[in-house]
Amino acid sequence: MSLLLRTDGVIAIAAFQKRCGRPMLAAPIFPREDDMANDVSPVSTTRMKAVHSSAKAPVMTKGRRDFFTYRDLGVKEGSADKMRAQITTAITGMTQPTGWHYHTCESQFVYCLKGWVELEFENHPTVRVEAGDSIFIPGGCIHNELRASDDMQILEVSTPGELGTVPVDAPAGH
Repeated sequence: MSLLLRTDGVIAIAAFQKRCGRPMLAAPIFPREDDMANDVSPVSTTRMKAVHSSAKAPVMTKGRRDFFTYRDLGVKEGSADKMRAQITTAITGMTQPTGWHYHTCESQFVYCLKGWVELEFENHPTVRVEAGDSIFIPGGCIHNELRASDDMQILEVSTPGELGTVPVDAPAGH
């Protein structure tokens, strides 16, 4: 939810908190709707820096699965460990599921660049994420990667920068 507050910002914050049942994390206040670009100050006090990742000189890193390669996009370094971004590419298509697991993170966002990957979730139907599709996976969401095409390539972004993987038993009914 994006929120633009005017001089009645205190009232708007109170209304947001009452409606959502939780405190508002940040509330930028602008005198007019068109005064955004020059009046915005950073919400984070963490020291971040610009980082460039070159396709001509990719930084490859070890990942969770030996049938994928992982290209680090430098976001973890640039964001002071607040987020991580990588390109995951299939060496060969997955022939066996990864096994049920969850990630120790706040969230994981996946955008499929090429090919496809199939995932099943504890309380949701199996989904095939194809080129041009995306999926958002909250941290702690139990899932299993079933199959991937030989040409699968995905952009993965997670918060925070450290992403752990915890194997679990298959949920009942799977």
